[in-house]
Amino acid sequence: MPRPLVILLHGTRFNARSWDGYADLVDADVRAVDLPGHGVRAGQPWTTDAALAVIDDEVATVTPDTPVVLVGHSLGGFIATTWAQRHPDALAGLVLVGAMADPRRHRILTRAYTDFAKLLPVVGPQRMASIANTVLRVMGMRGDAIPDATGYAVAPDAWHSVVSEAGCHQLPDVSCPVWLVAGALDQLAIDTRRYARACQDPRIVVVRSATHLLPFTHKRQLAEVINEAAGVVAAA
Repeated sequence: MPRPLVILLHGTRFNARSWDGYADLVDADVRAVDLPGHGVRAGQPWTTDAALAVIDDEVATVTPDTPVVLVGHSLGGFIATTWAQRHPDALAGLVLVGAMADPRRHRILTRAYTDFAKLLPVVGPQRMASIANTVLRVMGMRGDAIPDATGYAVAPDAWHSVVSEAGCHQLPDVSCPVWLVAGALDQLAIDTRRYARACQDPRIVVVRSATHLLPFTHKRQLAEVINEAAGVVAAA
């Protein structure tokens, strides 16, 4: 069997650099990609279909017998879930990191994100980046991982797609194992158990002391989960 392909999808405002270092920690063919409006695709407008096409392009590069594992953080996790819903038998594994909050169930949380998005045209991406990145630094983010204004500009469209489309209703037909990775302090892991009940083969992993920035602050712990997913796939 070919070596598993692990596709890494970043969160809103970030880019493929979010996953720097993971290729050295994960025993698989690891590819971190930029979603529309981020990184090398900064000039591409955000749509859900455009984001799904990024995954399509990566999957198309490998042979049909290559096991594919999708790993998504935050926005990337919601997009990975949507791709899995549309291709319920195509994946060998799905790893969702901080992407287990059903917007239909939490109006206050949803309102916080939509209000933030509404502020962007008023404040401007540059100033919003300056303000919001201060919070990210307090939460432990450092160096090149801190997003620039480009990533903030696409946030309203990206979050709108999550609020209008995402939820655990997408998971019942997905046949592969699903790892639900939750930071104990992550607001977007609030529905982890509900998501698990919607999965055919769920595995819950809770990382103590981790926030929504788990992929940045707890790389080795997350890499262990991804290696477990790739190992389960390789042994299947």
